[in-house]
Amino acid sequence: MIDYIVFGTIGVGVLILVALITSFPREPDNLRHEKSFLGDKNPLPSFTDAAELDLTVVIPAYNEQDRLPAMLEECVECLSTSKKQTYEIIVVDDGSKDGTSNVVEKLSKKNKHVKCLKLMQNRGKGHAVKMGMMCARGSKIFFADADRAMPFTEFQKINKVMADSVGEQHELIVVGSRAHLEKDSIAQRSLFRTILMKGFHLLVQIFCVRTVKDTQCGYKLFTRSAAQRILPQLHLQRWAFDVELLFIAERLSIPLKEVAIKWDEIDGSKMTPVFSWIEMGRDLVLIWLRYAIGYWRIDLST
Repeated sequence: MIDYIVFGTIGVGVLILVALITSFPREPDNLRHEKSFLGDKNPLPSFTDAAELDLTVVIPAYNEQDRLPAMLEECVECLSTSKKQTYEIIVVDDGSKDGTSNVVEKLSKKNKHVKCLKLMQNRGKGHAVKMGMMCARGSKIFFADADRAMPFTEFQKINKVMADSVGEQHELIVVGSRAHLEKDSIAQRSLFRTILMKGFHLLVQIFCVRTVKDTQCGYKLFTRSAAQRILPQLHLQRWAFDVELLFIAERLSIPLKEVAIKWDEIDGSKMTPVFSWIEMGRDLVLIWLRYAIGYWRIDLST
């Protein structure tokens, strides 16, 4: 009788484990529904083609009609100071229920650099970032949060590290980092949230990414060649996509550089404080497990 209970328990555990491993799709949706940018009749470009511009900025946005205007104004002002640099700004409306796409489309009529990619439904920040990067024309691709937590002038600091290194390395990712602000942020958080944060960082170090202290900062700059190797292999669509992205980069031996940036806590975060952290922690273990058992594979030949 005891044997039946033991084997039954093991069997149920295996079934639960398999369900968890296979709970997310292998590949996120593609751009087949998005034929063009809003207000533009030309077909979407592809990041697999040769670069046509110096820089693409991708801004994922979900219900951001209030915060986007100031963010875009600051972004355009910063990038337009260099007349030698050609650029585009792609706002990816991730199935917003407010007027996010209307705000961007209105601005795009005044400024040719700004474009809006309207996705059919909300799939998550990771999915929005990937879709925006897949139609980028820049030789460098930068994704940035819409909340202005980082003053966009800090981009110049990130870009300088890229410029100083890119001559030596055709593949590179420069990551904005808040690790230097950790002591101050802990002082402002509750004990429970601090425990969750520490636990999350520990899981990242144990299971996934070892060369970057702050994997979740929403400001990352890629060379085009690095993006071309990583994006087709990215699976996760929501908050933990940054970790999988950097996990893949490490396995492909793509250099990662971390740059300390100015950063402020901004109200209006889409993350649910406890549930999102727990969800991300689960995804971290599953990232490691899926790759470890070969359910997901990294093509090292790309």
